[in-house]
Amino acid sequence: MFSEHVLAMILAGGQGKRLFPLTRDRAKPAVPFGGRYRIIDFVLNNFVNSGFYKIKVLTQYKSDSLNKHISRGWNLSSSVGQYVDCVPAQMRTDGNWYKGTADAIYQNLNQILDDNFKIVCVFGGDHIYKMNVRQMIDYHIEKCADLTISAIPIPIELASEYGIMEVDDNWRLINFVEKPKHTPKHIPGDPTKCLASMGNYIFKPEKLIGELETDALDNASAHDFGKNIIPNMLKGGKAIYIYDFASNTYPGMSDSERGYWRDVGNVDSYWQANMDLLEYSPELNLYSRDWPLRTFNYNYPPAKFIWDEDKRVGMAKNSLVSEGCIISGGTLSRCVLSPKVKINSFSNISNSILLENVNVGRHVHINRAIIDKNVIIPPYTEIGFNQEEDIKRGFYVSQGGITVVPKDAILN
Repeated sequence: MFSEHVLAMILAGGQGKRLFPLTRDRAKPAVPFGGRYRIIDFVLNNFVNSGFYKIKVLTQYKSDSLNKHISRGWNLSSSVGQYVDCVPAQMRTDGNWYKGTADAIYQNLNQILDDNFKIVCVFGGDHIYKMNVRQMIDYHIEKCADLTISAIPIPIELASEYGIMEVDDNWRLINFVEKPKHTPKHIPGDPTKCLASMGNYIFKPEKLIGELETDALDNASAHDFGKNIIPNMLKGGKAIYIYDFASNTYPGMSDSERGYWRDVGNVDSYWQANMDLLEYSPELNLYSRDWPLRTFNYNYPPAKFIWDEDKRVGMAKNSLVSEGCIISGGTLSRCVLSPKVKINSFSNISNSILLENVNVGRHVHINRAIIDKNVIIPPYTEIGFNQEEDIKRGFYVSQGGITVVPKDAILN
């Protein structure tokens, strides 16, 4: 299958309500991650590193920062037919915003019909993982599938938290259960695992178009792939196969990275995925030259650490510090810093994420917190030590006890 016959459509229009307040002013795929990246960068890198360069990103809610990031950082060569295009919601069919994931594709069928594509990939834009998409496409072609769904094996005792798929011995889909109450069928050959959908789909274009056109006429439909399109295709006897993500390999992959996939759908999972990067042998390696992770490159100076006779001791332990940061005294322990963060003397920050242009005053103490962009933290402030006090000050505290200071917050 030649790359020019493959179209990738990335769903990036969700509101990301569970990730509030980080999604108060931006779409979920535009949320910063790992210091200098955005969540959307991971799926884009997966396609580009796999050799596929025709990518449409479907946007909708609060997409300004996402549009800017993609236009600045993902300029492929249009002269040879390569592109990463943002496609805003245009209300092409009935004057409505996208009513579901399937409706988002239906309203943009012209993107498929305008060219002679043999494969259409519909992937989510809000997960953290590495994936060689070419292997999944090869599997799709080998199975002569109408639809292939990527799935991640999970412990069977966690099945009630996911959409679970049951397969036969040939990995053909035979049943789909949303958050099953009873123990589902296990993976062939492994009674300890079952299969959870990752929300990544590969279609034969003609099958996808037919299903979407039928679904659009159903007023009772939620117009969603998981709730409607997949069950309808299953009932109709379509050839649906499941791709085992645990079998996926890519250049430079370490043993610890195999099968790593995170849905950073809420504050706690987002915080934990960032903390995962700080391990000695992380499950997601940002430093592989064989599978580079591209993003928009800031023209900022290198990070600087100040240690002088005035008792300013700038030090970072087990932390990621991006370009443009100045650690003018103070200690970081297990922290992730986005560009242009400044840490002043005698401050102590641990287990925290600081986004762009945060300024931390002297003698500040922060633990298990996420500080969004452009926040100035006055001297002697404490964050993350008293949840009731954090809430009174207008901060958000997650179920897992992570304090989030919203973007542009003014602290007294």
